[in-house]
Amino acid sequence: MKQLMRLALIPLLIVSMGAAHAGSFTSTIAIFKNAGASGTFFGNSYAYAVFPTVGAGALGVGGAYGKGRVYVHGVYTGDATIGQVSVGFQAGGKAYSQIIFFEDKRALDEFESGNFEFGADASVVAVTAGANAGAATNGANSGVSAGQNDATTHGIYQKGMAVFTVAKGGLMFSASIAGQKFSYSPRGAH
Repeated sequence: MKQLMRLALIPLLIVSMGAAHAGSFTSTIAIFKNAGASGTFFGNSYAYAVFPTVGAGALGVGGAYGKGRVYVHGVYTGDATIGQVSVGFQAGGKAYSQIIFFEDKRALDEFESGNFEFGADASVVAVTAGANAGAATNGANSGVSAGQNDATTHGIYQKGMAVFTVAKGGLMFSASIAGQKFSYSPRGAH
């Protein structure tokens, strides 16, 4: 399984190289602040984790990888990474931005535990139109828009978290956050 994961991550590393710098965090946060319902979460969440570029690729076995930052009440407090491996009918590749809002300290503590993984019931709201719009894993919380700056979205907290994505390009048959695993380290712990 480790060998499959390594093979799946090679194209992802190429897609996401050089994407996680300070300017990309600022611009990604601005996109989500101006994108429909995701913008309202900034005022009512305890914290959020933002991933400017998550690279995803698949040919039977798929994977995703991205680097992010965690902000508590708008203050940068730590770094996080996303890793995901999936098996099934899937082909293609894409890059997207992702933000996770934490309703309260308990939800953030769960994320920062080092053992956090989204389950099969997790859902995500897509903040873009076209082929990437249907990204909700349970079909209940999807949204469609003409572009990332004038998006219409409808999101709710599930188990203390709400997740939104903005597609950056590409086409892929699978768009799911189920199985995403996260690592976290406090700022300055490197």
